[in-house]
Amino acid sequence: MTQTVELRRIGRSDLMTSRVGLGCVTFGREIDEQTSFRILDYAVERGIVFFDTAEFYGGGNAKKERLANYGTSDEREVSAEMYSSEKILGRWLAQRGCQDRVVICTKVSSGASADNIRKRVVESLERLNVDCIDVYKIHVPDDRVPIGESLQALNEQVVAGNIRVIGTSNFSAAQMQEALEACRSKGCARFEITQPPYSLGDRSYEPDLLPLCHREQIAVTTYSPLAAGFLAGKYSPTQERQNFPAGSRFDVSPGHADVYFSDRNFRVVEHLRAKANELGIPMVRLAMAWAMANPMVTAVLVGARTTGHIDNALEAMAMGIDANLRAEMSSWD
Repeated sequence: MTQTVELRRIGRSDLMTSRVGLGCVTFGREIDEQTSFRILDYAVERGIVFFDTAEFYGGGNAKKERLANYGTSDEREVSAEMYSSEKILGRWLAQRGCQDRVVICTKVSSGASADNIRKRVVESLERLNVDCIDVYKIHVPDDRVPIGESLQALNEQVVAGNIRVIGTSNFSAAQMQEALEACRSKGCARFEITQPPYSLGDRSYEPDLLPLCHREQIAVTTYSPLAAGFLAGKYSPTQERQNFPAGSRFDVSPGHADVYFSDRNFRVVEHLRAKANELGIPMVRLAMAWAMANPMVTAVLVGARTTGHIDNALEAMAMGIDANLRAEMSSWD
Protein backbone atom coordinates (compact mmCIF):
# COMPACT_ATOMS: atom_id res chain seq x y z
CA MET A 1 0.00 0.00 0.00
CA THR A 2 1.37 3.42 -0.94
CA GLN A 3 1.11 6.20 1.62
CA THR A 4 1.25 9.77 0.36
CA VAL A 5 3.63 12.05 2.27
CA GLU A 6 3.20 15.79 1.91
CA LEU A 7 5.90 17.46 -0.19
CA ARG A 8 7.43 20.81 0.67
CA ARG A 9 9.66 23.12 -1.35
CA ILE A 10 13.39 23.23 -0.70
CA GLY A 11 14.04 26.91 -0.20
CA ARG A 12 13.40 28.94 -3.34
CA SER A 13 14.38 26.07 -5.66
CA ASP A 14 12.06 23.85 -7.69
CA LEU A 15 13.10 20.77 -5.69
CA MET A 16 10.73 19.22 -3.17
CA THR A 17 11.27 17.18 -0.04
CA SER A 18 8.86 14.85 1.69
CA ARG A 19 8.04 15.85 5.27
CA VAL A 20 9.86 12.71 6.39
CA GLY A 21 13.29 12.17 4.86
CA LEU A 22 15.43 9.05 5.10
CA GLY A 23 18.89 9.37 6.62
CA CYS A 24 21.19 6.83 4.96
CA VAL A 25 24.01 6.80 7.50
CA THR A 26 23.15 3.19 8.43
CA PHE A 27 23.84 1.81 4.93
CA GLY A 28 26.85 -0.51 5.04
CA ARG A 29 27.48 0.49 8.62
CA GLU A 30 24.62 -0.98 10.63
CA ILE A 31 22.70 -2.74 7.85
CA ASP A 32 23.90 -4.63 4.81
CA GLU A 33 23.18 -3.78 1.19
CA GLN A 34 20.20 -6.10 0.82
CA THR A 35 18.51 -4.59 3.88
CA SER A 36 19.37 -1.08 2.67
CA PHE A 37 17.71 -1.77 -0.69
CA ARG A 38 14.61 -3.10 1.07
CA ILE A 39 14.37 0.02 3.24
CA LEU A 40 14.86 2.33 0.25
CA ASP A 41 12.13 0.52 -1.70
CA TYR A 42 9.81 0.62 1.30
CA ALA A 43 10.41 4.36 1.80
CA VAL A 44 9.65 5.17 -1.85
CA GLU A 45 6.49 3.06 -1.77
CA ARG A 46 5.26 5.19 1.12
CA GLY A 47 5.97 8.53 -0.47
CA ILE A 48 9.38 9.40 0.97
CA VAL A 49 11.47 11.08 -1.72
CA PHE A 50 14.36 12.75 0.18
CA PHE A 51 17.45 10.62 0.86
CA ASP A 52 20.31 12.08 2.88
CA THR A 53 23.86 10.74 2.81
CA ALA A 54 27.44 12.09 3.04
CA GLU A 55 30.91 11.24 1.82
CA PHE A 56 31.83 10.42 5.41
CA TYR A 57 29.10 7.79 5.93
CA GLY A 58 30.36 4.24 5.58
CA GLY A 59 31.16 1.08 7.45
CA GLY A 60 34.85 1.41 6.69
CA ASN A 61 34.86 5.12 7.55
CA ALA A 62 33.17 4.50 10.90
CA LYS A 63 35.51 1.64 11.75
CA LYS A 64 38.55 3.79 10.93
CA GLU A 65 37.26 6.68 13.05
CA ARG A 66 36.41 4.40 15.96
CA LEU A 67 39.87 2.87 15.96
CA ALA A 68 41.51 6.29 15.77
CA ASN A 69 39.44 7.82 18.57
CA TYR A 70 38.83 4.90 20.92
CA GLY A 71 41.29 2.17 19.92
CA THR A 72 38.50 -0.36 19.39
CA SER A 73 36.33 -1.43 16.46
CA ASP A 74 32.60 -0.74 16.27
CA GLU A 75 30.57 -3.92 16.59
CA ARG A 76 27.75 -2.44 14.52
CA GLU A 77 29.81 -2.32 11.33
CA VAL A 78 28.40 -4.84 8.85
CA SER A 79 31.01 -4.02 6.19
CA ALA A 80 34.42 -2.41 5.89
CA GLU A 81 33.51 -0.74 2.59
CA MET A 82 34.64 2.87 2.56
CA TYR A 83 31.93 5.39 1.60
CA SER A 84 29.39 2.56 1.71
CA SER A 85 26.36 4.83 2.18
CA GLU A 86 26.89 6.73 -1.07
CA LYS A 87 27.94 3.57 -2.91
CA ILE A 88 24.92 1.52 -1.81
CA LEU A 89 22.59 4.39 -2.63
CA GLY A 90 24.28 4.70 -6.02
CA ARG A 91 23.92 1.00 -6.78
CA TRP A 92 20.24 1.17 -5.78
CA LEU A 93 19.66 4.17 -8.06
CA ALA A 94 21.34 2.34 -10.96
CA GLN A 95 19.23 -0.79 -10.45
CA ARG A 96 15.91 0.97 -9.89
CA GLY A 97 16.41 3.77 -12.44
CA CYS A 98 14.45 6.17 -10.26
CA GLN A 99 16.67 9.22 -9.90
CA ASP A 100 14.01 11.43 -11.48
CA ARG A 101 11.55 10.43 -8.73
CA VAL A 102 13.76 11.07 -5.68
CA VAL A 103 15.95 13.85 -4.29
CA ILE A 104 19.49 12.85 -3.34
CA CYS A 105 21.37 14.92 -0.79
CA THR A 106 25.02 14.37 0.06
CA LYS A 107 27.65 16.39 1.91
CA VAL A 108 31.32 17.26 1.84
CA SER A 109 32.64 16.17 5.23
CA SER A 110 36.41 16.54 4.73
CA GLY A 111 36.77 20.31 4.52
CA ALA A 112 35.25 23.21 2.64
CA SER A 113 38.23 24.57 0.70
CA ALA A 114 37.65 25.23 -2.99
CA ASP A 115 40.05 22.49 -4.10
CA ASN A 116 38.52 19.92 -1.76
CA ILE A 117 34.97 20.75 -2.83
CA ARG A 118 35.90 20.32 -6.50
CA LYS A 119 37.54 16.96 -5.76
CA ARG A 120 34.81 15.63 -3.50
CA VAL A 121 31.95 16.57 -5.82
CA VAL A 122 33.49 14.44 -8.57
CA GLU A 123 33.97 11.51 -6.20
CA SER A 124 30.38 11.70 -4.89
CA LEU A 125 29.01 11.86 -8.44
CA GLU A 126 30.87 8.65 -9.25
CA ARG A 127 29.82 6.82 -6.09
CA LEU A 128 26.18 7.86 -6.50
CA ASN A 129 26.06 6.93 -10.20
CA VAL A 130 24.48 10.27 -11.10
CA ASP A 131 25.29 13.11 -13.49
CA CYS A 132 24.04 15.77 -11.09
CA ILE A 133 23.66 15.86 -7.30
CA ASP A 134 20.29 17.31 -6.28
CA VAL A 135 21.42 18.80 -2.95
CA TYR A 136 25.03 19.24 -1.84
CA LYS A 137 25.83 20.48 1.66
CA ILE A 138 28.83 21.50 3.71
CA HIS A 139 28.61 18.90 6.49
CA VAL A 140 30.14 21.00 9.28
CA PRO A 141 31.46 24.57 9.43
CA ASP A 142 35.10 24.84 8.39
CA ASP A 143 36.69 27.72 10.30
CA ARG A 144 39.93 27.34 8.31
CA VAL A 145 38.26 28.50 5.09
CA PRO A 146 36.47 31.82 4.45
CA ILE A 147 32.83 31.04 3.67
CA GLY A 148 33.08 33.15 0.53
CA GLU A 149 35.70 30.77 -0.88
CA SER A 150 33.45 27.78 -0.20
CA LEU A 151 30.45 29.50 -1.76
CA GLN A 152 32.34 30.40 -4.92
CA ALA A 153 33.51 26.81 -5.30
CA LEU A 154 29.99 25.50 -4.80
CA ASN A 155 28.65 28.08 -7.24
CA GLU A 156 31.12 26.81 -9.86
CA GLN A 157 29.67 23.35 -9.45
CA VAL A 158 26.12 24.67 -9.81
CA VAL A 159 27.04 26.54 -12.99
CA ALA A 160 28.80 23.41 -14.32
CA GLY A 161 25.61 21.39 -13.80
CA ASN A 162 27.10 19.08 -11.17
CA ILE A 163 24.87 20.35 -8.34
CA ARG A 164 21.33 21.70 -8.36
CA VAL A 165 21.00 23.16 -4.85
CA ILE A 166 23.56 23.91 -2.13
CA GLY A 167 23.12 23.86 1.62
CA THR A 168 24.65 23.42 5.05
CA SER A 169 24.53 21.17 8.06
CA ASN A 170 25.21 22.12 11.67
CA PHE A 171 25.63 25.85 10.93
CA SER A 172 24.66 28.32 13.63
CA ALA A 173 22.43 31.30 12.90
CA ALA A 174 25.47 33.60 12.87
CA GLN A 175 27.27 31.34 10.39
CA MET A 176 24.20 31.15 8.19
CA GLN A 177 23.82 34.93 8.25
CA GLU A 178 27.47 35.35 7.28
CA ALA A 179 26.98 32.92 4.39
CA LEU A 180 23.89 34.75 3.14
CA GLU A 181 25.72 38.08 3.19
CA ALA A 182 28.71 36.54 1.36
CA CYS A 183 26.57 35.03 -1.39
CA ARG A 184 24.81 38.36 -1.92
CA SER A 185 28.07 40.28 -2.16
CA LYS A 186 29.67 37.75 -4.50
CA GLY A 187 26.60 37.01 -6.60
CA CYS A 188 26.81 33.30 -5.79
CA ALA A 189 24.11 30.69 -5.48
CA ARG A 190 22.87 30.81 -1.91
CA PHE A 191 22.19 28.10 0.63
CA GLU A 192 18.61 26.91 0.15
CA ILE A 193 18.59 24.26 2.87
CA THR A 194 20.15 23.56 6.25
CA GLN A 195 20.25 20.55 8.56
CA PRO A 196 20.49 21.09 12.34
CA PRO A 197 19.76 18.60 15.13
CA TYR A 198 16.39 19.28 16.73
CA SER A 199 14.51 17.46 19.45
CA LEU A 200 13.04 17.90 22.91
CA GLY A 201 16.56 17.11 24.11
CA ASP A 202 18.34 19.68 21.95
CA ARG A 203 16.53 22.93 21.15
CA SER A 204 19.68 25.03 20.78
CA TYR A 205 18.92 26.01 17.17
CA GLU A 206 15.30 26.92 17.90
CA PRO A 207 15.59 30.57 19.05
CA ASP A 208 17.83 31.92 16.27
CA LEU A 209 18.48 29.61 13.30
CA LEU A 210 14.91 28.46 12.70
CA PRO A 211 13.41 32.00 12.60
CA LEU A 212 16.26 33.18 10.35
CA CYS A 213 15.63 30.36 7.89
CA HIS A 214 11.90 31.00 8.01
CA ARG A 215 12.42 34.66 7.12
CA GLU A 216 14.90 33.84 4.35
CA GLN A 217 12.83 30.96 2.90
CA ILE A 218 15.56 28.39 3.62
CA ALA A 219 14.35 24.83 4.08
CA VAL A 220 15.15 23.23 7.45
CA THR A 221 15.52 19.45 7.44
CA THR A 222 16.25 18.54 11.04
CA TYR A 223 17.84 15.32 12.26
CA SER A 224 18.01 13.26 15.47
CA PRO A 225 14.38 13.84 16.57
CA LEU A 226 14.91 11.26 19.33
CA ALA A 227 18.13 12.85 20.60
CA ALA A 228 20.27 9.89 19.50
CA GLY A 229 17.83 7.55 21.28
CA PHE A 230 17.94 9.41 24.58
CA LEU A 231 14.22 10.22 24.41
CA ALA A 232 13.35 6.52 24.27
CA GLY A 233 13.84 6.57 28.04
CA LYS A 234 16.48 3.83 28.19
CA TYR A 235 19.02 5.76 30.27
CA SER A 236 19.24 6.83 33.89
CA PRO A 237 21.00 9.83 35.46
CA THR A 238 23.34 7.58 37.42
CA GLN A 239 24.26 5.29 34.53
CA GLU A 240 27.98 4.77 34.11
CA ARG A 241 29.21 5.31 30.58
CA GLN A 242 30.87 1.91 30.47
CA ASN A 243 27.41 0.38 31.04
CA PHE A 244 25.66 1.82 27.99
CA PRO A 245 23.77 -0.92 26.08
CA ALA A 246 26.16 -2.61 23.66
CA GLY A 247 25.78 -1.26 20.15
CA SER A 248 23.65 1.72 21.21
CA ARG A 249 24.45 5.19 19.90
CA PHE A 250 25.81 6.21 23.29
CA ASP A 251 27.99 3.09 23.52
CA VAL A 252 29.47 3.67 20.07
CA SER A 253 29.82 7.45 20.43
CA PRO A 254 30.06 8.29 24.14
CA GLY A 255 30.34 11.97 23.27
CA HIS A 256 26.56 12.00 22.76
CA ALA A 257 26.23 11.77 26.52
CA ASP A 258 27.92 15.16 26.83
CA VAL A 259 25.15 16.63 24.68
CA TYR A 260 22.09 14.95 26.16
CA PHE A 261 22.86 13.83 29.72
CA SER A 262 21.66 16.71 31.88
CA ASP A 263 19.27 17.15 34.77
CA ARG A 264 16.96 19.13 32.52
CA ASN A 265 16.81 16.42 29.86
CA PHE A 266 16.16 13.65 32.35
CA ARG A 267 13.22 15.68 33.67
CA VAL A 268 11.98 16.05 30.08
CA VAL A 269 12.17 12.28 29.61
CA GLU A 270 10.02 11.71 32.69
CA HIS A 271 7.46 14.25 31.48
CA LEU A 272 7.49 12.53 28.09
CA ARG A 273 7.02 9.11 29.66
CA ALA A 274 4.05 10.31 31.73
CA LYS A 275 2.36 12.06 28.82
CA ALA A 276 2.88 9.10 26.50
CA ASN A 277 1.33 6.80 29.11
CA GLU A 278 -1.58 9.19 29.55
CA LEU A 279 -2.23 9.30 25.79
CA GLY A 280 -1.54 5.60 25.24
CA ILE A 281 1.13 6.09 22.59
CA PRO A 282 4.87 5.26 22.46
CA MET A 283 7.29 7.85 23.82
CA VAL A 284 9.29 7.89 20.60
CA ARG A 285 6.22 8.63 18.48
CA LEU A 286 5.19 11.52 20.69
CA ALA A 287 8.73 12.95 20.67
CA MET A 288 8.89 12.75 16.87
CA ALA A 289 5.47 14.35 16.50
CA TRP A 290 6.63 17.29 18.63
CA ALA A 291 9.60 17.94 16.32
CA MET A 292 7.50 17.53 13.17
CA ALA A 293 4.84 19.95 14.41
CA ASN A 294 7.13 22.98 14.45
CA PRO A 295 5.92 25.09 11.50
CA MET A 296 9.47 26.30 10.85
CA VAL A 297 10.69 22.72 10.26
CA THR A 298 10.36 21.69 6.62
CA ALA A 299 11.12 18.00 7.12
CA VAL A 300 12.50 15.60 9.71
CA LEU A 301 15.19 13.08 8.78
CA VAL A 302 15.05 9.66 10.37
CA GLY A 303 17.52 6.80 10.23
CA ALA A 304 16.29 3.26 9.78
CA ARG A 305 17.63 -0.20 10.39
CA THR A 306 14.22 -1.77 9.82
CA THR A 307 11.06 -0.81 7.95
CA GLY A 308 9.42 -0.44 11.35
CA HIS A 309 11.52 2.66 12.00
CA ILE A 310 10.01 4.23 8.89
CA ASP A 311 6.52 3.24 10.04
CA ASN A 312 7.12 4.90 13.41
CA ALA A 313 8.08 8.18 11.73
CA LEU A 314 5.13 8.10 9.34
CA GLU A 315 2.75 7.32 12.20
CA ALA A 316 4.13 10.28 14.16
CA MET A 317 3.61 12.51 11.13
CA ALA A 318 0.08 11.25 10.58
CA MET A 319 -0.80 11.54 14.27
CA GLY A 320 0.30 15.14 14.63
CA ILE A 321 -0.23 17.05 17.85
CA ASP A 322 -2.41 20.08 18.51
CA ALA A 323 -1.05 23.47 19.50
CA ASN A 324 -1.99 23.09 23.16
CA LEU A 325 -0.19 19.77 23.55
CA ARG A 326 2.89 21.06 21.75
CA ALA A 327 2.92 24.16 23.96
CA GLU A 328 2.68 21.98 27.05
CA MET A 329 5.57 19.79 25.87
CA SER A 330 7.62 22.85 24.97
CA SER A 331 7.28 24.12 28.55
CA TRP A 332 8.85 21.02 30.09
CA ASP A 333 12.01 21.81 32.00
